[in-house]
Amino acid sequence: MTQNADDTALAAPAGIPSGTAGTEHSKTPETGRVPVGRLIGVDLARGLAVFGMYAAHVGPDPSQGGITGHLMELAHGRASALFAFLAGFSIMLMTGRRAPKTGRAGRQAVAKVVIRALVLLALGTWLTSTGTPVEVILAFYGLYFLLVLPLYRLSAAPLAIIAAAAALVLPQVLYIVQHALPADGAEGVWAWPADADGIVSLLFTGSYPALTWIPFVIAGMAVARLDLAAAVVRTRLAFTGVGLAVVGYGGSWLALHLVPGALSKLGGGGWGEGDWGGGGSAASAWWSDTWGYPDGSTPVGLLVASPHSETTLSIVANAGVAIAVLIGCLAAVDASPRFHRLARPVIAVGTMSLTAYVFHIAGIHFLGIEELPGSTLRVLVGFIVAITVFATLWSRYFRRGPLEWLLGKATKPAELVR
Repeated sequence: MTQNADDTALAAPAGIPSGTAGTEHSKTPETGRVPVGRLIGVDLARGLAVFGMYAAHVGPDPSQGGITGHLMELAHGRASALFAFLAGFSIMLMTGRRAPKTGRAGRQAVAKVVIRALVLLALGTWLTSTGTPVEVILAFYGLYFLLVLPLYRLSAAPLAIIAAAAALVLPQVLYIVQHALPADGAEGVWAWPADADGIVSLLFTGSYPALTWIPFVIAGMAVARLDLAAAVVRTRLAFTGVGLAVVGYGGSWLALHLVPGALSKLGGGGWGEGDWGGGGSAASAWWSDTWGYPDGSTPVGLLVASPHSETTLSIVANAGVAIAVLIGCLAAVDASPRFHRLARPVIAVGTMSLTAYVFHIAGIHFLGIEELPGSTLRVLVGFIVAITVFATLWSRYFRRGPLEWLLGKATKPAELVR
């Protein structure tokens, strides 16, 4: 079965300019379409997510306040949500972006996704068991892939409806389940392996519980189904992203300030310095993690929208940010050849995000960094420069990053599927 140009887009060399490799459409007055090339803006968005992840892990502590603190806080939680959103996009690229692959090609694509998921589960579990101070997300990603794979044949509308329903319902389910779990944690097979991510951790109690993170993945699948070459689609998505962010963060702010006693039950006061993250007050819980996280002792915690709060409002807000960032990257790359040239190093990083992720964990281990976040700005810049230089040089000679190449080799058995 022949793939569409944009189905294989992310496999193209990172250095090819947008509009010269696999170009799907050209803009005309009649169609109002924009050149989408190989959707290289997806690589740019993923590269920005890598930098945001670095900021969250090896950047200065946001609680220090000031401009640097606020910039670091913007990355916390939102970078990982963008990654999860783009993971859904990647699933559709593997299984057929605009239309699902069928027959043998479809079965092979499904097998490849399953193999990738199992590799990520194993790699994430191993990295976690090494005692790294990073809350490794790879095992969670592997589970996300397996959970959403049955949806890959759906069109954009039902996928969007499922994502919205999941965002509305699953955080409340998670709240109930977490209260029902034993206070001393899971035992037996549910906690295996004890020093890594057990099933209960991956689903409910871990840093990125599948129950509240798969809405991001499904939303990414829905957006991937759309005709992203159409200017009208991009415009609508841009407004949708901004609107969701406003509803999520704005709705949380209103709820926390209008519901009687909400801030006091979270341990905060009224409007003050902490509202914008620097002071760590619960009044900043509508957007910032610096105040802490809901401890589950009161349902009021469901009103916050801080990135790691696992609430409906936080999912809505962070999904909106992810959509807006993706559309912004697509538009910027297509609109300005000069910007595209300047952004090539970041795009190169985005084409090897798994390599970049493992690289920063290895770097943290090598440098003996134990407090995350809390490093100096110089350390963060060093990590970003190192991976950017490596990715730029590597992409000149190789089509995929080293770990991406190995992952591709691991999925070769899927070609035996008949």
